[in-house]
Amino acid sequence: MFVSTRSSATLSVSALLQQLSAQLAGRFGDVSVEGEIAGFTRAASGHCYFSLKDADGQSALLRSALFRRSAAQLRFAPQDGQRVRCRGRIALYEPRGELQFVAETLEPAGQGALYEQFLRLKAQLQAEGLFDAARKRPLPDFPRRVGVITSLGAAALRDVAAALARRAPQVELIVVPSLVQGLEAPAQLCAALALANARHELDALLLVRGGGSLEDLWAFNDPALVRAVAGSRLPLVCGVGHESDVTLCDLAADLRAPTPTAAAELVAPAREDLLQQLAHQQQRLRERLTRRLDQMGQRLDRAALKLARPSQLVERERRRLLLQRERLQHALQNRLQLEPLRLARLAERLPQRVHEQLGQHRERLTRLQSQLGLLAPDRVLARGFAWLDDGQGQALTHVAQLRPGRQVRARLQDGSALLDVAAVQQDPLPPV
Repeated sequence: MFVSTRSSATLSVSALLQQLSAQLAGRFGDVSVEGEIAGFTRAASGHCYFSLKDADGQSALLRSALFRRSAAQLRFAPQDGQRVRCRGRIALYEPRGELQFVAETLEPAGQGALYEQFLRLKAQLQAEGLFDAARKRPLPDFPRRVGVITSLGAAALRDVAAALARRAPQVELIVVPSLVQGLEAPAQLCAALALANARHELDALLLVRGGGSLEDLWAFNDPALVRAVAGSRLPLVCGVGHESDVTLCDLAADLRAPTPTAAAELVAPAREDLLQQLAHQQQRLRERLTRRLDQMGQRLDRAALKLARPSQLVERERRRLLLQRERLQHALQNRLQLEPLRLARLAERLPQRVHEQLGQHRERLTRLQSQLGLLAPDRVLARGFAWLDDGQGQALTHVAQLRPGRQVRARLQDGSALLDVAAVQQDPLPPV
């Protein structure tokens, strides 16, 4: 608390501020405070400046500073929206008469509300498959016209135009203007994206803006815009913020660029690189053409040499024909010499072969005669069997063909006899 004084002396501004600063230091001493980082910057001197605010959306804001000696001890990179815990002291910044918190230590204390919302949206859209690598498309190799969606007054547009003019002047840049920050930015960006996709002369799209805090870039985390980026008909490169800034549109785009300038460099190949490739291809084509002409010239020379001496071809063919004639005569003489010998051997073998064949046929005939003799009817009758018929030559083989009083004829070995049937008896069938 402040110490009252009855002195009527008038104080200067600096003296009053010094007394207030001393009173604050004596009253609070070393304190700890927790809040979200907003507007974090790192000066060239190494000092860091930022504000702390409550995560529940209250308007309270505490300007803070982290001097170079303490900033060198940080084990993480502070970002806007990040929830941190600071330990330090309350002081007055006399040049402006502002209350500030001078932090001695700074450490993460959980994520801020805005960053937590970012993580929830990321998980939701990732579950929809908007960030899948399989759905991302390659950029065209040689685009002729590229559309860029950004603010007309943004430095990102100047960076993209300058990069393309320097790197790929053959590419025409078509600007589709839109807000890139604020409450109306997501709707305008979606409309600009739809308008760009409706233009059939475009080959690719750039969605760019400069860096800023998490709040400044929040339009590029809008779910409707992220879905529009993922559903773009044209291949899309997203270059929002600086290299450390990541938005959901970056994750849904076909390709993420760390900066707007890098997006322009990624969307089109450098003109100098293309010219070098053309020169290399031209050199290869010239070398191959020269080599081919040399080969054809050598082939033509060999053909010309052959045509210049046709007598050599005639002589070679004459020698080949003579050789073939000699081989044919030699083969014919060998055949004529061998044929009499072969015929003599066949003449010697023929009588023996005929004799063997006749012997084999006689043996077979004898076997057949013997088999036929065994089956002759006379041989059967000689063994005591008789042949019965009805007198007309019809054989009787079953007792069912007979009846008492019927006359039948029996043939024996040396004649026949007429017999009268006195009785008929049928034997029972033998068991199977």
